Amino acid sequence: MTDAVFSSGSSRNPAVLPGRGGAFGALSDTFWRHPGLLLFLMLTPPVLWLGIVYLGSLFALLAQSFFSIDEFSGMIRYEFTLKTYGELFRAQNLDIIFRTVGMAAMVTLAAAVVAFPIAYFAARYARGKWKAFFYLAVMLPLWSSYLVKVYAWKLILAKEGILTWLLAKLHLAWLLEAWLSLPIVGGSSLSFSYTGTFLVFLYVWLPFMILPLQAALERVPGNLVEASSDLGASPRQTFRNVIFPLALPGMVAGSIFTFSLTLGDYIIPQIVGTSHLFLGQAVYVHQGTAGNIPLAAAFTVVPIVVMGFYLWGAKRLGAFNAL
Repeated sequence: MTDAVFSSGSSRNPAVLPGRGGAFGALSDTFWRHPGLLLFLMLTPPVLWLGIVYLGSLFALLAQSFFSIDEFSGMIRYEFTLKTYGELFRAQNLDIIFRTVGMAAMVTLAAAVVAFPIAYFAARYARGKWKAFFYLAVMLPLWSSYLVKVYAWKLILAKEGILTWLLAKLHLAWLLEAWLSLPIVGGSSLSFSYTGTFLVFLYVWLPFMILPLQAALERVPGNLVEASSDLGASPRQTFRNVIFPLALPGMVAGSIFTFSLTLGDYIIPQIVGTSHLFLGQAVYVHQGTAGNIPLAAAFTVVPIVVMGFYLWGAKRLGAFNAL
């Protein structure tokens, strides 16, 4: 009786049962016999998107860096030359590169210092609802608008902002004025200074350091810490010889995000920074306002090269295993 029902059903609709006839059955059998064909069909759309839309546009931009601008007409000369790369070694362009790399390095180091105690507490002591609260507190800023956060900090750091008001109430306004008077700080207020740019960068990218570092600290075996204590090591020795080496790959993994994101950002320096350019701003200005697309393309090569060396060093430190 059952065989008759299946036989009757398959005769009315041969594609009901895969492998027993019909177009869908034949297609299923083909994919079963040739799994590589199914993998090829599944990977072709994303690979085409990555290769044509993303990498294709990137290579097209980088190809522009081997052209130059005619000094008289201002038109692009489509002839292979390294003249545009030579312009990167001018004093004003080297200043932009060193300023950006220095800011990225300072933000990364500060993020590591601030993130470590937070990540350590979450990994070693937070449990249950406190663990959930930790993840919520760290990731909540990531759910809000990027521009809203930057403009909110601009208001906080302004002369009429809450930070200036708080320092005045604590009779510490002189400290802020003394800080702004330093040549290295730059700007008439924190909302237009290197310090303000640094603080906003640190706030925006800090979660990208906390999460990989917390994951690395959670993988540190508790018995190693206990064994270090049992063998007479002080807390400082335990941190230096046990905890820090095992957490270092997670810290380096987080630094990949903080360093690269700071290196290429142009919105924060545009809104909070001074009149001095960063790499992202230089690319935007030269390809937009100035119309010097070859020089803008040459500037895009700088963070690519810097991150290439950075990722090479991060891989040697085992950062990719912590991602």
